[in-house]
Amino acid sequence: MASVNQRFVITPRIGPAKAAASDRVRGFDEIYADFTVPAGGEQSSRCAQCGVPFCQSGCPLENNIPDWLKLAAEGRAEEAWRQSEATSTMPEICGRTCPQDRLCEGACTLEQSGWETVTIGSVERWLGDMAFENGWVTPIRPIAENGLSVGIVGAGPAGMAAADRLRSAGYAVTLYDRHDRAGGLLMYGIPGFKLEKNVVQRRLDRLINGGVEIRLGVDVGGDGEGAMPFAEVRAAHDAVLIATGVYQARRLTAPGCGSDGVVAALDYLISSNRVGLGDDVAAFEDGTLNAADRRVVVIGGGDTAMDCVRTAVRQGATSVTCLYRRDRDNMPGSAREVANAEEEGVVFEWLASPRAVLGGASGVTGVRVQRMALAAQGTDGRWSVEPVPGGEFDVAADLVIEALGFEPEDIPGLFAEPDLALTDWNTIRTAGHTKATTLEGVFAAGDIVRGASLVVWAVRDGQDAAAEIDVWLNSRQRVAA
Repeated sequence: MASVNQRFVITPRIGPAKAAASDRVRGFDEIYADFTVPAGGEQSSRCAQCGVPFCQSGCPLENNIPDWLKLAAEGRAEEAWRQSEATSTMPEICGRTCPQDRLCEGACTLEQSGWETVTIGSVERWLGDMAFENGWVTPIRPIAENGLSVGIVGAGPAGMAAADRLRSAGYAVTLYDRHDRAGGLLMYGIPGFKLEKNVVQRRLDRLINGGVEIRLGVDVGGDGEGAMPFAEVRAAHDAVLIATGVYQARRLTAPGCGSDGVVAALDYLISSNRVGLGDDVAAFEDGTLNAADRRVVVIGGGDTAMDCVRTAVRQGATSVTCLYRRDRDNMPGSAREVANAEEEGVVFEWLASPRAVLGGASGVTGVRVQRMALAAQGTDGRWSVEPVPGGEFDVAADLVIEALGFEPEDIPGLFAEPDLALTDWNTIRTAGHTKATTLEGVFAAGDIVRGASLVVWAVRDGQDAAAEIDVWLNSRQRVAA
């Protein structure tokens, strides 16, 4: 019988159905549909089944991509799902949020040889959604309880991934989070048009139904309502994982950046997501964090900037402009997200750097912009930029959103742990390639270690931290015995 795999020579790449821009900008529903079963199998059959799978090495989780594509092509969807979940605690989320064009799909041999990449991310999402729909995702049921407990500070993707693996190994796990919902940036940072919140909630429900305790409104290291000393967390558990992420926004230093009408990207996105979840948000209602009927300028070139521009369109902005100081080829965000934003009416000003925010007591009126030119390529492959003489221009704006990235909070200070060592970038220092901090029994994972990064890296770090904590606690038990 002829193989159902390696059909890239006769089967063209066709992605899942995508809502038309004119329709999708009316709301925050996800813009991509899942594959149908025939389409998912057909697209999976395009995999070349390479002897050296570069897609796998291009994936931070090192997913067994060719294996589950082969199984899906053969109609063995549940087995494909099992392969997918073996290396990832949330494949259906990564399938939605990963910039596959820069990771697995960008490394695909077919992409490199001109045949067009396999739709890896869309197949991953399709298998994950089908697994939930068909009951293949089973509750966490440890073979045996081991009598040990782990506290995890931060219920974002790194904390969720670690909780899944540790609870499965028989640990009592408690997740602490200062917000009123778990999920971190999955819940409050990423807009619904990329990741609907029920997709996150079903993962959280699986943790809860499996016995993971999630304590919300607990601000570890805080000094207000819900505050809890970090020492209390350490005393309550046999090991602790810090997975707080990085939330402190980098801010503009240009003249006028402190004006009313200049807001941080995360504040803006959290407000929008809260409204979508049914919360009353005063700063949205009074217009502070609402783009409706306003001329919006977003400064930045990463995926957070893309989330902001596309959110502003959906909120009814009269115009949305994105300023980025390098060119399109050097933009750090996903090429797919840039294309989606352009389809939705966002105007991109490439090689444009803000010089000043214009306006006065009555608010922002615009941004003065300096035109830039590429100057020299660094050892990291990125180009430096330099101003173009006489290249100033103004962009009208009523709302300016700064999407310049994030920095860590002062974790040693907040946690009253001066011996918790940091790197030169104020992220938590870990020993070599481990997740162990300079505090005994305290580990760290995700953005608080590597800096602001991708969801998939947070998942990888959380899973690795869980494995390391398991080894460390087991070794202590053997010594004690």
